Amino acid sequence: MDSQDVHEPTYSILASPANWVEGEAIAQLKQVASLPGIVRCFGMPDLHPGKGIPIGVAAVGCDRIYPHLVGNDIGCGMALGATDLKRRKFKRDKVVKKLVGLESPWAGEMSAWLAERGFATDLADEALGTIGGGNHFAELQAVEEVLDDGRFAALDLDTDRLMLLVHSGSRGLGESILRSHVDAHGVMGLASDSPEAIDYLQKHDRAIAWAKANRRLIAHRFAEQIGADYRLFLDLCHNSVTRKESDGQMLWVHRKGAAPSDSGPVIVPGTRGSLSYLVSPIGDQQNNGWSLAHGAGRKWNRRSAKARLRGRFKPQALTTTEMGSAVICEDRDLLYEEAPQAYKHIDRVIQDMVDAGVIAVLATLRPLVTYKVRRSHD
Repeated sequence: MDSQDVHEPTYSILASPANWVEGEAIAQLKQVASLPGIVRCFGMPDLHPGKGIPIGVAAVGCDRIYPHLVGNDIGCGMALGATDLKRRKFKRDKVVKKLVGLESPWAGEMSAWLAERGFATDLADEALGTIGGGNHFAELQAVEEVLDDGRFAALDLDTDRLMLLVHSGSRGLGESILRSHVDAHGVMGLASDSPEAIDYLQKHDRAIAWAKANRRLIAHRFAEQIGADYRLFLDLCHNSVTRKESDGQMLWVHRKGAAPSDSGPVIVPGTRGSLSYLVSPIGDQQNNGWSLAHGAGRKWNRRSAKARLRGRFKPQALTTTEMGSAVICEDRDLLYEEAPQAYKHIDRVIQDMVDAGVIAVLATLRPLVTYKVRRSHD
């Protein structure tokens, strides 16, 4: 098909009737699917409205790329690693007291640290190694249940060792890249072989590398503070555009809040008060755009969450979850905006993907301590 042709939008949503999806999110998904060059658009079970485009979407196209579909937090993703801490020795309150300053610049020798781990040393800046705001976090977890013994055993993970999950992105770098593009081109796509597209993709790839280094350094700082060794297990970006060859055709897969399912196991976090799921993609993945849900997905937007929850909960009540985990968040607005109640049920999101035949659940992980921010905005 000619990538410039106006065409009837082709899209699908992996959500079941039991999973409520806002009409606004579906309307936004349809708009994305209508863009020239977009061949197929997939809504994940965590689909929800964003600023003009939905979150939880994989848009597959040819000949053109759309930077605004990736958004401003290029490279945002999840890094999961194993620590050497044993669950039976875990003391929640002791860990909480040790964790400080992950929103402040790291005092270590950054260039040397980057070089030792194979990153370019020119990625170093003051923001590297800091979590950021919004829904970003670092969370200590325990393996709750193994549901697929064979596949889990093949991953060389120990059920008695605590895991560390980091969710963060490229901070101001991604924002500056998108802003520069929008100022010059608006929300129009770029011919994938054009100088402008090549320039954007180079900057995009740098932001991807920065975000991966950021998650590694956050994990390093977190583990160091609690006296643990850390081994990275997986790191997957859910805001990106990547090339994908399928049936002899070169495609561009735009993901906004969608985890790649063509790179091995995927971690799908719940809220800070619910389980996370370690899953394995199954099948050819073409009918879900080689992508999976990246989390539970918002049920209420931030303003609505604050309005609904402030009258029901005092801030202190939200620093311990129903699962007994601790939440380190000294920003009161953020405490309400990111409360578990503001999100969909992760169990439903996972079950929709199981029923669609695109994943097998390997294990569940229980939150123990979630770190967001120590500073106060009162």
